[in-house]
Amino acid sequence: MKPLTEQEIRAAFVNCSKGEAKRLSMPRDLAERPWDDLDYLGWRDPQAPDRAYLVTEVDGRPRAVALRGAPRIAGQARRSMCSICLTTKDGGVSLMVAPLAGKAGKQGNSVGVYVCTDLDCSLYTRGIKQVEGVLKVAETLTVDEKIARTVANVEAFLAKVTH
Repeated sequence: MKPLTEQEIRAAFVNCSKGEAKRLSMPRDLAERPWDDLDYLGWRDPQAPDRAYLVTEVDGRPRAVALRGAPRIAGQARRSMCSICLTTKDGGVSLMVAPLAGKAGKQGNSVGVYVCTDLDCSLYTRGIKQVEGVLKVAETLTVDEKIARTVANVEAFLAKVTH
C-alpha cells in the first residue's frame, strides 16, 4: 500500500459524514507505519476503544470505513478465525460492524466482519507477526497468494459497505 496522508485518509471515508471524518482520531505514527507490508491501514480509536477504522486502496484510490466493535464479554476468549486473513486466535478476533454507505447507512443498516482485534491482518498474512499458543494450520499457498486472498477479502467487505 502506498503511504497516505491524514488528509487523504479523512477524504476517503465512505460511511460517515465529512464532519465525522474530520473529528475522528488519527494514528499519530502514520510516517512510521510499514506501508510496504500493508494491504490496509487499520487502527482503533484510543479515546473510544469500540471504534476502529480501515483504509485501503480500491482501483488506485483510497477507501476508508468506520467500524464499531461488538462489546467484549469478560471470560469469553474463545478460538475464532479472522474473515480477512484467516488467522485463528484465542480471543484475538472481534466482530466489527460498519454502517452502510449512503441512505441505507443513515437508516441504520450495517454489515459485519470478524477481523483481527489488533487490525494487523497484513502482518499475520506475511508472517511478520505470529499468533502465540495456537496450533497453526498448514497452508499450501505462497505468501503472495495469501496476500492476494487478504486483499480480495478486504475488497469484498468494502463492496458490501458501499454496495
